[in-house]
Amino acid sequence: MNSPVVTSAQMRDAENAAFAHGVSAEALMNQAGAGIAQTVQQFFPRPGYCLVFSGKGNNGGDALVAAARLKRAGWHTDVHLSFPESQCSDLLRRKITEFRDTPPVAAGVSAVNASGIPTATIILDGLLGLGSKPALRDPILAACREINRLRQERGAYVFAVDQPTGLDGDSGETDRDCVVADFTVTIAATKRGLIADNAINFVGRLEVVPLSDLPLEAADETVACTASLQGLLPRRPFDAHKNQFGRVGIVAGSRGFAGAATMCAWGALRAGAGLVEVFVPENIYEIVAAAAPFESMVKPVKSYGDLIEEKIDVWGIGPGLGRDNAPEIIELIQRAENPMVVDADALNIFSTNVSVLKNCRGPRLLTPHPGEMKRLAGNQKISRTELAKKFTSEFPITLLLKGSRTIVAEKGKFISYNITGNPGMATGGMGDVLTGVCAALLAQNLSPFDAARIGAWACGRAAEISIFNNGESQQSLLPRDVLTNLGRALGELQ
Repeated sequence: MNSPVVTSAQMRDAENAAFAHGVSAEALMNQAGAGIAQTVQQFFPRPGYCLVFSGKGNNGGDALVAAARLKRAGWHTDVHLSFPESQCSDLLRRKITEFRDTPPVAAGVSAVNASGIPTATIILDGLLGLGSKPALRDPILAACREINRLRQERGAYVFAVDQPTGLDGDSGETDRDCVVADFTVTIAATKRGLIADNAINFVGRLEVVPLSDLPLEAADETVACTASLQGLLPRRPFDAHKNQFGRVGIVAGSRGFAGAATMCAWGALRAGAGLVEVFVPENIYEIVAAAAPFESMVKPVKSYGDLIEEKIDVWGIGPGLGRDNAPEIIELIQRAENPMVVDADALNIFSTNVSVLKNCRGPRLLTPHPGEMKRLAGNQKISRTELAKKFTSEFPITLLLKGSRTIVAEKGKFISYNITGNPGMATGGMGDVLTGVCAALLAQNLSPFDAARIGAWACGRAAEISIFNNGESQQSLLPRDVLTNLGRALGELQ
């Protein structure tokens, strides 16, 4: 099931169609509120403090339903109404009453939990929802300023309900006092403005709450979420053996960059490759052989051109490779008939002659970060989405354009936006792990498009698990933490 990107008008049409078929607004609100509470608990499994900022419409109702569920789960909850209760919608007033009638659990929330970890404070931004646009006016303006103050001064985590208040859900344009959300829990489908380049720092981590009673048409853009990726990684038959899950060849590393080859190998192993072979220059062979996973096979390379004769199912090439053997690397990229993930220095090597991509004998998945993409495509004054569409229309490849909202594109397929991950991933080595992960997924017979979507999602989700469940911080997060939690991330898709 794909999770489409829609306009506000398309969302309203879907709601009206549901109402015409007998679905009540309250039923949708209860589903939405349950999903919001579940998302909060996914990132903050231990009860803490929850402060709700509510407007006078149904967006506030969604937040109140979520708050009542958190209250029953042991959270200390308070509600700030921006308007007198008499001015609120009938449905919102009903949810306010239900919230008040929800009994709190007996045990109070302390400043630290039993493990000595400080209790989290979260804010639910239920001020304005679908169709709202800047500019903000009081009392909503004052509430937005207070939310941002609490986030800045008290370290509160902000969950925007459907979209951050002050952000245009269609264009991504923002008011100067727009709520800065750490998480945006969008209802039923992602609104187009939430994935705009200029909206990222206001939207934060995006999560979609699907509504079973609100079916939406397929779109040319979608987000990769649990619901849309589940089923792509089938359970293995009991009589499975290693040759069924592919032999991955990693071509990586050079003097000073031996770790890149090791991390790439770990990524391939953790993502389920049957066999992993690591091909490195002779001058770092002993270093890599000593540091590489015991489960991999490390082999010295005299000439990269000779690798074409190796019995490899999928290649992962580029991390820490250097540029000393450019002609041989280009030849391998062009001549290898099996799928290949192309990253890092392998991208830089052919960036001066990108036309080689038109003559490759096998499927190619490119995984550039923004700097590498600039070298490949030039400094074009267009959005990341338009750049991905343009590049994949010119070259027969699959593109995984890394960034805080990673984009996966391929000619003839919908654009896919990744929603997992956090700023802690902005450290060297994360891309090396991703290359190995994507290569392993290709080796298990996923298409390049699906391997890219799952690879980006799983690495981002593993990073989240490291921070929100295992006590790492954005500052301390390392690629090895992603590797450690990759199994839990992939498990969520099965």
